[in-house]
Amino acid sequence: MATEPREVILASGSPRRRELLANLGVPFRVVVSGEAEDSPERDPERLAGELAALKARAVARAHRGAVVLAADTVVAADGHLLGKPGDEAENRAFVRQLSGRTHQVYTGVTIVSSGRESSGVERTDVTFRDLTDAEITHYAQTGEGLDKAGGYGIQGVGMALVTRIDGDYSNVVGFPLGLVIRLLRGSGVAVWGE
Repeated sequence: MATEPREVILASGSPRRRELLANLGVPFRVVVSGEAEDSPERDPERLAGELAALKARAVARAHRGAVVLAADTVVAADGHLLGKPGDEAENRAFVRQLSGRTHQVYTGVTIVSSGRESSGVERTDVTFRDLTDAEITHYAQTGEGLDKAGGYGIQGVGMALVTRIDGDYSNVVGFPLGLVIRLLRGSGVAVWGE
């Protein structure tokens, strides 16, 4: 544990990440990095790690005394990356591609603290049930998937699309808590009132 608490900054605008970090009892504030989320990297695991590191480093440069925590989630199906859909039609296409199949969710997490960087990437396999055209259309019309990698949110209506999860559920939400806790503790941040 740290002898004196340092400010923790979450380098993410995601309301889901804010909620999950708050549930760990960690006081923090949000500073969105503004880093572009594009990269020539096509390997989903490396991409998730790279994007999380870019965000953490960008915020850490402006907040040198803080513990900066960043995350980025990447969804891949058969080697194809599925980012955030641009509109309802693309959201339908993403969900249709995932219907009846297993895909991978990778979330990279990076902490920059006192000039040191620690990071990791969590992987979870998610299987969708076979969806009808009406279900796909209805889900896309909810708008829930528009701001989410892969075009769906498992913590909302999107849970009805899923038949199986192999791995960390919180990773699919976009913030793998086991990895986050390990990295925070390794950086001297108390979790759950320690």
